[in-house]
Amino acid sequence: MAALVFPRFQTLDFFGPIEMLGGFRDEIMVTTVAMDKEPVPSRHGQHIVPDCSLAERTDYDLLFIPGGDSALDAAKDPALMQWVRDVADQAERVLAVCTGTILLGMSGVLDGRRATTNKLDFMATVPLAPNVTWVKEARWVRDGKFYTSSAVSAGMDMALGVAKDLFGRAAAEEMAEGNEYLWNSDPDHDPFAKAAGLG
Repeated sequence: MAALVFPRFQTLDFFGPIEMLGGFRDEIMVTTVAMDKEPVPSRHGQHIVPDCSLAERTDYDLLFIPGGDSALDAAKDPALMQWVRDVADQAERVLAVCTGTILLGMSGVLDGRRATTNKLDFMATVPLAPNVTWVKEARWVRDGKFYTSSAVSAGMDMALGVAKDLFGRAAAEEMAEGNEYLWNSDPDHDPFAKAAGLG
């Protein structure tokens, strides 16, 4: 799995899903990818050292894109956006959290597909990808091989949904339990949409 990072990525957006999917160590190898191999700072200041640069490869089975306010800046980089398109074209599944979904939408790969994103910034950000069918009320959305989620902790619910599709519900529930995490397994249950005035 290629796990993309860019400067000031949202920490829980990234590490929450990685905790859930990376727990399937025999089936999923997580490779952190960035523009180059220099340490990348998160929004909260911690640095992560990438395993690969964008230029090294595009042949990943899974693609994962976290969010963060800086995702919209990252989406301005033509090389990064072309890498996203190339990897998404080959990948068996593509996952994005929060404003990472906006980045994915801006690449064009979600055109004509259903997706969701951060509810507090929903109305301000979805116009950046106008050809996506944006879902206002959803914890996460699956459309074919594409999985997109609302903000931050919603990425963990989505990641467990991916685990369910890959390995079965029992395996996903065992992973959630092992992390002492109460999995919201209903992708349509989204109380935060209502709180943001979208539901």
